[in-house]
Amino acid sequence: MKATSPAPIGHVKVTLQEADKLHVLHPGAIIAYQGAPQQREDRFMNLAGVYRKKKWVRALLSGPSEFIIGLPPGCSLETIPIGPESDLLFDYRHVLYFTDGMQLKSVIQKMKNVWITRELVRMRFSGPGELGVITSGDIAVLQLDKERPLFVNTSSLVAYPANASIQLAVYGNQLASQNMNVQWKITGSGPVLIQTGSHGKDLEHPLQNDGFFKRLLREVLPFGSVYIK
Repeated sequence: MKATSPAPIGHVKVTLQEADKLHVLHPGAIIAYQGAPQQREDRFMNLAGVYRKKKWVRALLSGPSEFIIGLPPGCSLETIPIGPESDLLFDYRHVLYFTDGMQLKSVIQKMKNVWITRELVRMRFSGPGELGVITSGDIAVLQLDKERPLFVNTSSLVAYPANASIQLAVYGNQLASQNMNVQWKITGSGPVLIQTGSHGKDLEHPLQNDGFFKRLLREVLPFGSVYIK
């Protein structure tokens, strides 16, 4: 299987060889297809999949074939190799496709993590195989450390290891901690996947037509960036 995304971002072209099979969780995103008609087989998802994805149907496509997946504005798609020992827990909403033969398991999180993440279940994929992940902006990969915590904006985290320890926190001095959204403070070992575009609009504030007084209040008042729009 080969997936290519041209610049500017807007779509992904997926090429399947004769032995390839791919499960697409958003069949409606396929905007063009070239191959034998019978090589696409739509199936009903199980109830757990319906609950998480809010979708009833997923498609199984086999090769040889090619198809185009349209992406929302500002989003990108990256194919990630998943090994048999992978313990990454994914937000299922970011998963667009996965190769046939992969195992997926619903993992019930620890109650502490459920309270923090507001997610009872995350998905764990076991390979070998490939996972197509759609994100706002690009994907950045950082490695966790057991002693030095990683702080990540709560809406930016796509996947993290099952062994990770998660807390809600802010960081920096008093002014810094008042001028940021709540962060996930994560320690452990292994990679984390972060979407980089979810807060790009913050960079637009200096270019917008806001008055000087409003911009000043955002910076000076506690949680000003949250309450003053």
